[in-house]
Amino acid sequence: MKDQRKTEIKVGLTVIAGLIIFLWILGWAKNFSFTSNEKTLRIKFNNASGLAVGDYISVNGVREGNVEDINIENNSVIVTGKISKGLDLRRDAVFALTMTDLMGGKKIDIKPGTAPEALDYNAVQQGVFYYDIPSVMAFVGSMQDDLVQTLKGVKVTLNSINNYLTDKKMNEDIKSSMANLNQLTVKLNSITEENKSNIKKLMDNSVALTSDAKDLINANKDNITSTVTEAKGVLQKTDSLVTKLNNFANEIKSRNNNIGKFFYDDKLYDDLNKSLKQVNELTKILIEQLTNKGFKVDAHIHIF
Repeated sequence: MKDQRKTEIKVGLTVIAGLIIFLWILGWAKNFSFTSNEKTLRIKFNNASGLAVGDYISVNGVREGNVEDINIENNSVIVTGKISKGLDLRRDAVFALTMTDLMGGKKIDIKPGTAPEALDYNAVQQGVFYYDIPSVMAFVGSMQDDLVQTLKGVKVTLNSINNYLTDKKMNEDIKSSMANLNQLTVKLNSITEENKSNIKKLMDNSVALTSDAKDLINANKDNITSTVTEAKGVLQKTDSLVTKLNNFANEIKSRNNNIGKFFYDDKLYDDLNKSLKQVNELTKILIEQLTNKGFKVDAHIHIF
């Protein structure tokens, strides 16, 4: 009876030890802990393709937590995870969903950031989705029709270029143009050789002319400066004269001088017009008298 009791106790202890070891292995695999040394982090992604509950969260490549929940909200995916409490994450931390291997495994990798403000764990953080190989292949598959059409266009273009380059007439024209260009080059070389001495003289004369011009300018620098100064003075006087003429014209137009009053006085204009009419009538009378019976003067003279 006593041996049976010992056996039961051994079996019980073995089961308890096995259960403890199982829970320890499960907690290690799932990054689970009975202590509250973790912080909850919520991250929003536009796409969380390949991410699953239990995938780990790393900080600068070091595993520091795991994904606990994935939910869809509107057009976004909210990922909830646990990370170690001792991490120092800043406000500008970067949360990226990346590949762990070529087989398509995913993880969330965090760059802690360098901002002076600490990260607000109560807010939903904005994550970045990095396309993996399956996503790229899916994107390429969606562009299959466009790629086929593009390759067909490239093929047609290459065929056109090939036909253009293999055209016999064009090849003959190119050969003829190259031959003419070769002959032109030979003639230019010949002309250059024949006129080498003349070209050298022309260059020497140009150098001498430049030197003489420089010497002339240096020798007459004071005269040139004086001439420029005088020309500047003349221009200033001309500008002053033009200004005065403009002012004079404005005074005439505004009747501020006698000429303006003479040209723009309406009464004077009417008087002159009347005088001219009277002179015209007097001239007509004189002409009539001279052509008919002579000049007749009818005057009454009173003598004191």
